[in-house]
Amino acid sequence: MEYIALFIYASLVNNLVLVRVLGVCPFLGVSRKIESAFGMGLAIVFVTVLGAAACNLAYRFILAPMEIEYLSLIVFILIVASLTKGLEIFIRKANQSLYSTLGSFLPITTNCAIVAVIFVLNRSIHYSFLNAIVNALGASLGFLAVIVIFAGIRERLERCDIPKSFQGFPIGMIAAGLMSMAFLGFVGLV
Repeated sequence: MEYIALFIYASLVNNLVLVRVLGVCPFLGVSRKIESAFGMGLAIVFVTVLGAAACNLAYRFILAPMEIEYLSLIVFILIVASLTKGLEIFIRKANQSLYSTLGSFLPITTNCAIVAVIFVLNRSIHYSFLNAIVNALGASLGFLAVIVIFAGIRERLERCDIPKSFQGFPIGMIAAGLMSMAFLGFVGLV
């Protein structure tokens, strides 16, 4: 039950993009099409969960025993950057169209959202290994859900008759604000 509550809290109640306002750059930049948003969301899930696992282990078995916890941010960023580069190489080889769609936003998966989940949320609360994984999975799947929903809204808005002054980015920001207000309704859930 504790893990379910933590998952719901990380994905809905404390959503990275809509509540904490982290990871906004890929959220706004890659959310024009559902396919590219889904690809970016999966990349975030992969890097966040593996990064949380690797960083938790590095902290528990290397940094803490050697009493060099002050290096944790640097070590965590190096781990996440390495995972991101590996993912970028894999996507370039496996799916060239997805790689060209994601473009410059793929390296941004080493962004503040992932570092916040790994460093601030998992380490500052001193989560166990399993709690850190559940938190990272919930936060990243919450990001995936939000970016795909937002991409669907943006695709739909392109077919709507919107005044010229609101077309494009302005209507996207209004839609993101409304989504954020909707997600604030989950605050009392857990």
